[in-house]
Amino acid sequence: MPTIFSRIARKELPAHIVAENENYIAFLDINPLVEGHTLVIPKQEVDYIFDLEDDVLAGLHVFAKKVAKAIESVVECERIGVTVIGLEVPHAHVHLVPINGMDDMNFSHMKLSPTKEELAAMAGKINKAMS
Repeated sequence: MPTIFSRIARKELPAHIVAENENYIAFLDINPLVEGHTLVIPKQEVDYIFDLEDDVLAGLHVFAKKVAKAIESVVECERIGVTVIGLEVPHAHVHLVPINGMDDMNFSHMKLSPTKEELAAMAGKINKAMS
């Protein structure tokens, strides 16, 4: 059964996509820790990030770097934190989270509930910064 992320990558489910190429896609988390929290995934459906082929794993991180730089240019933050948890959805993914301190990466914190309009506006800003 395809994961929710695979379905997003195939455009079967809507998402606020900020960047995409033939192998990877980045989209906003709909329940972010902070504004600009983005998920980056390989389009290939693999559950555990360290089961990805080396070239796919390396490509994922290079793609994530480009997305992180775009987020950093539009969201006021000290830097972009990166984490891989891998238990939420059985599809390899990287969280890119704008942070100003270590506690900003605490996933037990209350999540935001942005509107679709707020998500669309942020996705547009990040996408524009990717150009």
